[in-house]
Amino acid sequence: MMKKLSLLIVVVWITMGSAVGQIHKPVKWSVAQKRLNPTEGVVFIKATIQEGWNIYAQNVPDGGPIPTSFIFKPSKAYTLYGKTAQPKPKTKYEDVFKMNVPYFTREVVFQQKVKLNSSKPTTVSGIVEWQACDKSQCLPPDEYNFTVTIK
Repeated sequence: MMKKLSLLIVVVWITMGSAVGQIHKPVKWSVAQKRLNPTEGVVFIKATIQEGWNIYAQNVPDGGPIPTSFIFKPSKAYTLYGKTAQPKPKTKYEDVFKMNVPYFTREVVFQQKVKLNSSKPTTVSGIVEWQACDKSQCLPPDEYNFTVTIK
């Protein structure tokens, strides 16, 4: 009897542990680069978004969901050229926010141009902050740390 009870406790414990350990990650990020000329490069930051989910554009009005944002680590090796570019987002009215909200589905590539202060390979690092939602829920805001070397 004691063996069966111990086995049952172990099975329940393992089942609970694996259920808690499966955090849903509907967005996968990747980063790439391209040297445009001796003094310029571009960093491509790509979000691949699971079917049925979306992330929000950078220009969400106040009072809306968490917009996608980029924080680049300061460096003497490069200077940012303007703001991070994004394609034109879709827009939909969301009752919960009482406003039209710009968003992306499936895949989106953001681009940041940089002025390179050297002809040597230049490392660009930063963080993307975003929030993913589907029709029934929004996940807490999340971050992706990236590093890429422009060659």
